[in-house]
Amino acid sequence: MKTTESILPDLKELGGLVLGFLPWLLFLFLSGNSLASLERAIIISLVACVTIGFRELRAGFILAWGTLIFFSFCAITVNLFQIVWVAREMDLLSNSALAGVMWLTLLMGKPFVLQYARRGRPKEEWNDPGLIHGCRQMTIVWASLMTLSVALSIVKRSSLFNFQGWVWFTLSLLVIISGLTYTTVFKRKKRLQRLMEKSSAV
Repeated sequence: MKTTESILPDLKELGGLVLGFLPWLLFLFLSGNSLASLERAIIISLVACVTIGFRELRAGFILAWGTLIFFSFCAITVNLFQIVWVAREMDLLSNSALAGVMWLTLLMGKPFVLQYARRGRPKEEWNDPGLIHGCRQMTIVWASLMTLSVALSIVKRSSLFNFQGWVWFTLSLLVIISGLTYTTVFKRKKRLQRLMEKSSAV
């Protein structure tokens, strides 16, 4: 049976990752089907990015800065200049932006998961090959899932499937839940492996 001590680190790591995605989750839930709800969701997500993600922005987290740039772009084009095509294509643009930021962190050699994983760890562990490899693997999974969301947005615009709006919303939510679940299970597995290695070395 799992003890509180064994569950707590997993919940803490999951909570940190959820906070990183909170502006995007708020946007997903609040954007709605009207221009007014979209404008409101953009402002709320932008405020959340600056307030909740202030620490990550100061630390130069690429995901946090990509989020800030995207929602600033949305606020200018939709809220300020009322550019219709941006509002109409918002789901495709948001999914493409998030996937693009994730792939960019890989190309830069700074997978976004690694920045979150390093937080709270001693600096001598930051360049551990196992940590870097694991975070790179998780970032690839996340970037692939977001690319799947882009594909769903493209299919949504085709005549292949005529699903109702709630179906596409559920699929988008499932993609994020899949990423969070994978990350939690992966980190827990790696942590338990490290604990077993330490105990066997004693």
